[in-house]
Amino acid sequence: MLIASLILALQSAPAPAALSLEQQTAIRCSAAFAILAEGQARGDPRMAPYPVLGTRGREFFVVSSARIMDETGRSRGQVAQVLQTEARSLREEGALEATMPACLLLLDTSGL
Repeated sequence: MLIASLILALQSAPAPAALSLEQQTAIRCSAAFAILAEGQARGDPRMAPYPVLGTRGREFFVVSSARIMDETGRSRGQVAQVLQTEARSLREEGALEATMPACLLLLDTSGL
């Protein structure tokens, strides 16, 4: 009975609202910065042409995630799941290089 009640509650819980274009971009860039910073920390030569993003990229990641949680009511876990999905997508598509110019511009305009 308890399991059935929990399943019913989960099914009737509203799904999080779709992310705005600005939020989607922040998620994509946060994921890109995390991949880049990880590669730079490992000494991956493919990451050498980019500015070192350990601190600034992390700050963008944290600020963007917190803002998205505030704006959408999503939990930290829900935002983390979206970020992981986006990072996986960037890796599978091989899209990091194409994504970085716009993300670096966004980072510069963010003031971080």
